[in-house]
Amino acid sequence: MPAKLKKDAAAAGTYNIYPVCSLGESEIFNGYDSFAEWIIKQKNVMIDGYVGVFWGEIKSALHLQITNAGFNVNWIETATYLKPTSEIDTLVQPFLGTSDSVWGTRCLLEIKDLYQWEELAAQLPDEAFTINIVIGCAATLVNWDAPIIYIDLPKNELQYRMRAGSISNLGGNQYTDPGSMYKRFYFVDWVLLNHHKKEILDKITVIADGQWMDDINWMFKASFINGLNSISQSVIRARPWFEPGVWGGQWISQHIPTVNKEVVNYAWSFELIVPENGLVFESDGYLLEISFDFLMFHNREQVLGKHAQQFGDEFPIRFDFLDTYDGDNLSIQCHPRLKYIKEVFGEKITQDETYYILDCKNDAKVYLGFQENIDPVGFKDALLNSQNENRELNIEDFVQSHHAKKHDLFLIPNGTIHSAGANNMVLEISATPYIFTFKMYDWLRLDLDGNLRPINIEHAFNNLDFERKGSRVQDELISKPQIIGEGTDWKLIHLPTHHEHFYDVHRIDFEDEVSVNTDNCCHVLMLVEGESILIETASGITQVFAYAETFIVPAAANSYTLTNLGKDTARLIKAFLK
Repeated sequence: MPAKLKKDAAAAGTYNIYPVCSLGESEIFNGYDSFAEWIIKQKNVMIDGYVGVFWGEIKSALHLQITNAGFNVNWIETATYLKPTSEIDTLVQPFLGTSDSVWGTRCLLEIKDLYQWEELAAQLPDEAFTINIVIGCAATLVNWDAPIIYIDLPKNELQYRMRAGSISNLGGNQYTDPGSMYKRFYFVDWVLLNHHKKEILDKITVIADGQWMDDINWMFKASFINGLNSISQSVIRARPWFEPGVWGGQWISQHIPTVNKEVVNYAWSFELIVPENGLVFESDGYLLEISFDFLMFHNREQVLGKHAQQFGDEFPIRFDFLDTYDGDNLSIQCHPRLKYIKEVFGEKITQDETYYILDCKNDAKVYLGFQENIDPVGFKDALLNSQNENRELNIEDFVQSHHAKKHDLFLIPNGTIHSAGANNMVLEISATPYIFTFKMYDWLRLDLDGNLRPINIEHAFNNLDFERKGSRVQDELISKPQIIGEGTDWKLIHLPTHHEHFYDVHRIDFEDEVSVNTDNCCHVLMLVEGESILIETASGITQVFAYAETFIVPAAANSYTLTNLGKDTARLIKAFLK
């Protein structure tokens, strides 16, 4: 993301890859010169932040500014007080599963467990220096009576750094493969640091964005909190990001003009996968991104309304794109049942999904449910033989395929075998968990790096529901639209989800204008047909959203009015908690 909005930023009514919440003038400050100037006035500060931040570069930039101003500075680096890497590896190993597993379980440690924290906490400002700075992850363990600066880092930038081999996990372990490194981030580092971030939120004085190599944007906590409070009662759009994949297609590249065209394909758009998306604030053109979880820590009641107690800090609904348009089939897969994901992976909710067909070609299909005559033993043998002998499998001998049409909704409760076929642009409306995919058959493909993708037949067979077969699939797993309300120029259409889904889906078709009440419930929305719409909340906040942009109306918005800005019928998907 650029540190400052470019002059050619997306116009209203076109898909914007850098959506912002504007804070007004003089709320975000740019550069290490202004940052150091403020620090000098404080004398002593703690600079805490997220894993993946380039702490060395930040220290060097600040040191140069401070010494050039004529002051001496004492640096205390938290990394110096980490326990030995081997000791940390032993501590976290119980949460990483086996070495050949893609998954672990949520870490139950605390951030201080990775540090010689009593020694770190004993560090005091040195009066021989004008400026004293503690810097690094968990800097606030020193517990000085001094301002706290928190440097956040977007998850997509973190993963780019991970793949480039330029960062390590907490404790210095730098795995040889990105998969193991990501597993450690997901199940250990992120869990510990998110908990730590929540604990110190009320104490933070300044928040900064650490995603640029030689620049920094920062703001005071009051501006930050005002921004969170504002969006939690009006409209929220996370910053999307895009990833290529072995089955990826060309729809995103063709329909979102500002994405990088040099990428071979796009398999995903992380439209709203809250553990990995950020929120961007803007002032005087300067941008500052913070992780979405800050909003949930501070404003979950406003965001989730009557469901806040049930889901806590977890934002429960996920929107993402699966692009197989001019691409290839996804793997044949399933997701864990609720009991299994709780007991084996330590998650609170499971990966219940739906596929909404945003767009497709005439030959597009979705694989869903078993054939009536499915034999579980024979199916497992066929999968194992295919894997062991590198032999193609006619998957439709076992799994049903269904012709996909625009605006269809396919229901994929946990334990259901499924896949999106080629030539689809799928809006995946799901529960938030997003990495627990048990692949059974992957068409004998290598990934984009030339490696075999993990196959998880045993996990899958611990979860597959073999009763979802035959005519039951058409009856229970393909949503049957029902008109449940209409006016002179609008219709409210219910797209019923499965009884195991904790969320439901409506589509609003309208020509001119329609009003909606939140009923103290959060709504996740996307314009799935039409050019653009204007939304105005009860408080008078207005915003324009283009075709295929995901946005959230929090429960606290109370009501909102949608105005169609295009010439043709607008069709808007609304997902919400039951």
